[in-house]
Amino acid sequence: MSKRITVIGAGPGGYTAAFDAAKKGASVTLIEAKWLGGTCLNCGCIPTKTLKSSAEAYETIHQAKEYGINVAGEATVDMPAVIARKEKVSSVLRGGLEKTAAQLKVNLIMGTAKVISANLVEVTKADGSVEKVESDDIIIATGSSPLNLPSLPVDHKYILSSDDALLLQYVPKSIIIVGGGVIGSELAMVFNTFGSKVTIIEGADRVLPVPSLDEEMSKILTREMKKAGIKTEVRRVVESVEIVDGKVKAKVVDSPFCPPATPGEPAFAEADVVISAVGRSANSKGLGLEEIGMELNRGYIVANEYLETSIPHIWAIGDILGPAKIMLAHMAVAEGLTVVQNILGDKKVAQDYSVVPSAVFVTPEIGTVGASELQLKKQGLVEGTDYKVEIFQFRELGKAQAMGQLAGAFKLIVDCKTNKVLGAHLAGAHSSDIIAEVTMAMQMGATVADIAHTIHSHPTLAEGVFEAAHRML
Repeated sequence: MSKRITVIGAGPGGYTAAFDAAKKGASVTLIEAKWLGGTCLNCGCIPTKTLKSSAEAYETIHQAKEYGINVAGEATVDMPAVIARKEKVSSVLRGGLEKTAAQLKVNLIMGTAKVISANLVEVTKADGSVEKVESDDIIIATGSSPLNLPSLPVDHKYILSSDDALLLQYVPKSIIIVGGGVIGSELAMVFNTFGSKVTIIEGADRVLPVPSLDEEMSKILTREMKKAGIKTEVRRVVESVEIVDGKVKAKVVDSPFCPPATPGEPAFAEADVVISAVGRSANSKGLGLEEIGMELNRGYIVANEYLETSIPHIWAIGDILGPAKIMLAHMAVAEGLTVVQNILGDKKVAQDYSVVPSAVFVTPEIGTVGASELQLKKQGLVEGTDYKVEIFQFRELGKAQAMGQLAGAFKLIVDCKTNKVLGAHLAGAHSSDIIAEVTMAMQMGATVADIAHTIHSHPTLAEGVFEAAHRML
C-alpha cells in the first residue's frame, strides 16, 4: 500500500510537495481553502510582477523619444485592463496546476481544513458538507496573510491591504504606503509609474530594512525613488488615520522602534488611499493546532531542522514557519521537496538555508544572496581582515549604456582566507536573473577566482559579476 500524504495549502510549497510525492508513488490529497497557487500566484509574486510589466511598458512608451522613436498620441493607463491582464495570467497558471494535479491523480479538495490528529483531517466544503481525510503524514503549508494593525484598520476602500492594492480599478492621485519593505517598495514603484504621488512611511532607518539585504542596495533604491518623485520618510510611523471629506488623513510620528537622532514633531499627511504593507501574519487560525497541542510561536508553527512539528508525522513548510525560517516562495518549494524526501526517503535530511537568493522587483531590480556587510559586522568580522568588498557600477557596462539602464551596482563580499563568496548584492536591470550565477557559485563552493576565470558573453549585464570578481584578484 502506498504512503498516504495530506497537504493542507496549495501555494508553491504545498503544490510542489503534493506533485513530488505523487510522482514518487504516494497517494496524495491536496486541500485548499481559497485558490490554487496560494498568495504567490494570486495576490503576491505573480500579480505584482504582472503589474510591474504593465508599468514598465508604460514607462518605455514615455521614454521612447530618448531611443529615437516617435510615438503618436498620448499613452494612458487603462487600470481595469491592467487588472484584467493580471487576472488572466493568474488564471492561466491556476489552470496549469489543475491539469497537473489531475495528471498525477492528486485528490484535490476545495475547503477549509482542520487537523484532528496526526492521521486525520476534516475538510468543510463550501456547501457545508464535511469530508474526513485519513493519511500517514500531514504537511501544513497554509502560508500567511497581510498583517492588520489597530492603527490602520483596513476598510478596503480608503485603507487598503497589499492584496486590495492589486485589485484597484483606478489610479489614485495620491497614496501613502505604510511600510517600506519589499511589498511596499514594489507597490510604490508601480503606482508612481502609473501616475500616483507616492509617500512611503517606514519605521526603520532605511527602505528595504531586511538584514540580509545590503545597505548599499537600500541607498541606491532611495536615490532612484527620489529621482522618480517618491517621497520616503524613515524612522517614522503612522500613529492613527481618519477619513475626512473622502481623503485619508494620517498622523505621522517618530518611530518607537528606531527613533531619529533628533526628535520630530507629529505631522499630518493626506492622500486618496493608504496602503498597509507592514508585514505578514500566520494563517494558522482555525486549523485546530492548539487543540492537538502543537507548539506555536505567535501563531507560526515551530518545526525542527527536518521541518517536522512537535507532533510526529505532521510537517510544516513555507510562510507558516514564520520569520524564524525564510518567508519566500522558492524557499517554500525547497522545503516541500525536503519534507517529501523525509517522508518517503530512507533517511531524514535537514533543510539547508545557507544559500538562498532573493529578489526585489523595484526599479532598478535588486538581487541578493548570502550575507550582507551589516550581518558580517554584527558577527564581529572586520573588512580588510576577515572579508573584502568590491563594487562595480552598472553604468560601466556597455550593455547597460545601450539599454539606457544605468542605475545600479554589483557588490561582492568575499572571505579573505578562502576567497569564497560570502554575499552578493546586485541592483540594476535583470538583477533578479543575474543573481542566479552567484547563487550557483556559492552553492558549488566556487571562489571569486573561479568566477573571474569564467568567460562571460559580451555585451551582457552578467559581465558586471565578472568585472567585480576580476577586480578582486
